[in-house]
Amino acid sequence: MSFGLLRLLFGGALVSMLAVTTWASFQCPLFAVPREVFQHPWFIATLFDAYWGFITFFVWVCAKENSGLARAVWLVAILLLGNIAMASYCLLELSRADPAAGIRGLLVARHDKVGLLGPALAGIGAVVVAVAWFAPAGA
Repeated sequence: MSFGLLRLLFGGALVSMLAVTTWASFQCPLFAVPREVFQHPWFIATLFDAYWGFITFFVWVCAKENSGLARAVWLVAILLLGNIAMASYCLLELSRADPAAGIRGLLVARHDKVGLLGPALAGIGAVVVAVAWFAPAGA
């Protein structure tokens, strides 16, 4: 698989997730979802599926990031923003990768620096959750 195709794939995932979450936030506040939805077995199963996927992806992040701080901020970003953070991480990795090293190089390259993207996404995720949590009902 080429780097260009991967950029298209993860760029599409990022744009579509930003679009659908923006659209959904204008339709209904995050914590105004009816209680029946939160209690529905398929909603619960879908949340488990999503968060186990996030943890699985995070294992790869841990293999690539040498810094405990980088690992921590990416964990927060992934848990709060899900596929938005994951697609962003993949696009960041593609921008840092050496195309001559191929996909194998992309998958195994290690990093020592924290960078700005992980902390920025973790902060944005925290703000989004805080705003959603403390927003007045019906706002």
